[in-house]
Amino acid sequence: MAGGGEREGERGEAAADYRAGVTGAFDPLLFLDVDGVLIPFGGAASSYPAFPPEPGPDALGVNPLLTRIDPGQGARLAELHGELVWATTWLGEANEWVAPRLGLPPAEVLDWPEPSESEELDERRGLHWKTRAIVARAAGRPFVWVDDEIGAADRAWVAAHHEGPALLYRVDPRIGLVAADYPALDEWLRRPR
Repeated sequence: MAGGGEREGERGEAAADYRAGVTGAFDPLLFLDVDGVLIPFGGAASSYPAFPPEPGPDALGVNPLLTRIDPGQGARLAELHGELVWATTWLGEANEWVAPRLGLPPAEVLDWPEPSESEELDERRGLHWKTRAIVARAAGRPFVWVDDEIGAADRAWVAAHHEGPALLYRVDPRIGLVAADYPALDEWLRRPR
């Protein structure tokens, strides 16, 4: 009987490997914020390049700051070897307004938990309110988290509570994600695991 169990385990592993190859289930996750990452802010409004939208009925109806999104970022993001997950307060509007501006298909949107006492305690300790939800969603899968509010407490918490590799990549919200950031992200995402 033990031999049958081993073969069963091998079949399960083979099936998991097959599913991973077909679905990308083991590709690293790319958790991406919007404000401060794709939409720079914090400096003088005149310091940001403007990328006017294509003419259309709702070109910028939701938020005039969308002009700060460089549509060229979409091609760079699409080339990264990871599964995009929106990790932003834009929630579903990231798929409605941001993804089309970037020429990207809709992606998973991370749901945020309701505020709680533990979140208040985390905040006092310096832990970002997104950190626990990101680690829970990753469930051991390798991930990159790109945000403008990542701190030392987040890095320590992820190191202590996440089983897989993780890269917490902080960008300056005044400039956001720029072309020079992509080689480091791409190298990490393509690293064999």
